[in-house]
Amino acid sequence: MSALDIIDTPSPNFNARDADVSLIVLHYTGMESAEAALARLTDPASEVSAHYLIDEDGTIHRLVAEEHRAWHSGKSHWRDVANVNSASIGIELVNPGHEHGYRPFPDAQMSSLIPLVAEIKERYGITRGNVVGHSDVAPARKQDPGELFNWHALARLRLALPRPTRNLVDPGWSDAGFMLALERFGYDVADARAAVTAFQRRFRPEMVDGEIDMECRCLLLALLLPRPQGED
Repeated sequence: MSALDIIDTPSPNFNARDADVSLIVLHYTGMESAEAALARLTDPASEVSAHYLIDEDGTIHRLVAEEHRAWHSGKSHWRDVANVNSASIGIELVNPGHEHGYRPFPDAQMSSLIPLVAEIKERYGITRGNVVGHSDVAPARKQDPGELFNWHALARLRLALPRPTRNLVDPGWSDAGFMLALERFGYDVADARAAVTAFQRRFRPEMVDGEIDMECRCLLLALLLPRPQGED
């Protein structure tokens, strides 16, 4: 990654992978400062880590080499991947999170994240649908990177799935039918309300209420429809 200026800040918190990399998982640190987050992510007693941390000023820290399994997602699931840590690259974004004064992610931070995601995505052949947030892979436990994260900035560069905007049709699913479709898309729906909330944070962040409505059904149907040939 010669095009990116990366500071090596090694964490001892990793082990061997037992799966090929097929996911990128984005997080926020949920701590009051970058220093506090780095201290925790490199503390062996914490038993947590990520491959990269990006400060709000755009500084990128590499904590764990990509060939190793970092400990960032905990118990999680996405599509056919039950061991997300083994199959993913984890990127932490410095942000105080919902508990400490959640705020938008600065342009400098996003400007570092975008090329990093692009390089990782290309290197491993990761599909747009597998560039996800922590709340997508662990909806019952997590809410990061949250509704203020600028997914559009990634989607417009084909680095993540876009929010559907055209030809939205209500499939008329019952709530149970919606949950079956949501599971097919990739979410763990064991906690139905949490799964709906995570879906909304990702694809309808302006209204996150955990309620299944017509717009949710329309968005999910559009996401499940086949994309034009050549799109991942």
